[in-house]
Amino acid sequence: MTLKLIYPTLAMIFWIFVVGIVLSLRRKTAFTSGAVRPDEVSVSTERYPVPARLASANFSNQFETPVIFFALIMIAMATGATSYAMAILAWLYVATRVIHTLIHLGPNKLPLRGAVYGIGVIALVGMWLGVLLAVL
Repeated sequence: MTLKLIYPTLAMIFWIFVVGIVLSLRRKTAFTSGAVRPDEVSVSTERYPVPARLASANFSNQFETPVIFFALIMIAMATGATSYAMAILAWLYVATRVIHTLIHLGPNKLPLRGAVYGIGVIALVGMWLGVLLAVL
């Protein structure tokens, strides 16, 4: 049943919305605190304070490997590669994206963030293999 894959997909989309809201709030705080003026960031975001730049970088991250995730979900649903293993890998990927964000916007420990990112990529490779095996 394809619903097993719909739920992690909806969760991933929800998480992107959450990160977008965090970004908006951090940018608003930068403006209202006087840390930055609109004319200072109209071309480049480098003048934003670090918390806003981290949120911006993380928001951009939500459109990098998640693109592969969404493509794999669609292909998996189209090919019937909707096993429980695929659902577990999809949820694992979503969990790594949430944890990655929490690290990125919190302590921002690069080795930990990189390890979590790597686990997410491994989950994507597993999903890719699941789709590949389904179509062979």
